[in-house]
Amino acid sequence: MKLYRYLTGPDDKAFCLRVSEALNKGWTLYGGPTLSFNGEHTIAGQAIIKEVDGEFSAGLDLSAM
Repeated sequence: MKLYRYLTGPDDKAFCLRVSEALNKGWTLYGGPTLSFNGEHTIAGQAIIKEVDGEFSAGLDLSAM
């Protein structure tokens, strides 16, 4: 099954570490990063994908994959 996640958060070290952690768990970048400004902070976003065995269920915990 194919999985998709979109990580978002302030453009800081913690966000980069979340993306790095996902990459080290087998996720792959999907497209380029996005940046927006909410009037106070720059918000980063990155789509990631992963293919795993099993059947899709709406109750999947994607952060545990």
